[in-house]
Amino acid sequence: MDEGFFSRGFRGRRPAPDLGDRLPPGQYIEQGFPVLTAGPTPRVATDRWDFSVLNEDRAERGRWTWQEFADLPHEAIKTDIHCVTRWSKFDTNWRGVSLDLLLPGADPARTPFIEAFCDGGYTTNLPTERVLGGKAWIVDEYEGRPVPPDHGGPVRLLVPALYFWKSAKWVRGLRLLSRDVPGFWEVRGYHNEGDPWREERFSDG
Repeated sequence: MDEGFFSRGFRGRRPAPDLGDRLPPGQYIEQGFPVLTAGPTPRVATDRWDFSVLNEDRAERGRWTWQEFADLPHEAIKTDIHCVTRWSKFDTNWRGVSLDLLLPGADPARTPFIEAFCDGGYTTNLPTERVLGGKAWIVDEYEGRPVPPDHGGPVRLLVPALYFWKSAKWVRGLRLLSRDVPGFWEVRGYHNEGDPWREERFSDG
């Protein structure tokens, strides 16, 4: 659960160079990688891990064991990430599986929303159109190494265009929905959309 109440490894504000259009409004550059969670860190052995894609009625569309997921085509992603607590980290490197591959046939007209569900009970909601077309991945590597548990390993969702709480840690599956279902932080006052360029931090603006 990113963007929460606990911050370990937080290194504070640094002066920003001329960044042009790269840094969203209200953000500053963080050289470290703060750990922010709202609960204990789940630790699941990969021999007990799986990942599922479900229909709205929870019927299974697809399921992968750890080895099956590892065998899927992976791609490298180099991207900036932006936390609602106002830090941004540039040029992060990940490796993972595109949601385009995991959601074949997903139609935003019929199922315009997706719920990501995770170990620990965390969920977050996303418009389907914001995760298709090379916009989101399930990642299992960060900077050339397995994603550590504190940062969401063994896998996490990565949606760089949105504030980082939408990139759910410890993700175990996705459910296609015909209606929007606000997630853990959204029902606690965070903005439903989470676009950093529009400063969509909280539901009250």
